[in-house]
Amino acid sequence: HMRVVEPEFAFRMGAALPPRAAPYTATEVLVAVESLHPAFEVPDSRYADFARAGKAQLIADDACCGQFTFGTAAPVLWRGLDLAAHRVQATVRSADGQEHTTREGEGRALLGDPITALTWLANELSALGIGLRAGDWASCGTCMVPLNVQAGDRVVADYGVLGRIEITLSET
Repeated sequence: HMRVVEPEFAFRMGAALPPRAAPYTATEVLVAVESLHPAFEVPDSRYADFARAGKAQLIADDACCGQFTFGTAAPVLWRGLDLAAHRVQATVRSADGQEHTTREGEGRALLGDPITALTWLANELSALGIGLRAGDWASCGTCMVPLNVQAGDRVVADYGVLGRIEITLSET
């Protein structure tokens, strides 16, 4: 199994973005977003040595999709922030409380800006005849190098004014 956690910016859609011929603008996508949430992806793969599996195999392996969890919605002030420059700090502590990893990332790791990444996603799906629906979740990738973790570790990601999210990793 992969033993990493990825802090992400996740969006909950409040309005649909159905497939259409013309690409969506970032403004149109932003208007359709209901809320922004601190989130974690816990990727997984059936490959024991996923780093050597190869791109095609990992895509066929559901793109290493494992588990996803989201925190409380960020205050609405997020709409006025520069999400590209927004910093996230993550800490991993072992079961005994010993800190073993601290890492920082920024929203710019997501195609330059989380909204740009979400707009790209909406347009890629639209080109395939798939839309985003109200109530859908969209996460646009990790904002930092994935955090190596072990069972029992507690991971905290602090998004500053946007909130924070915490998880403890179980054995499974």
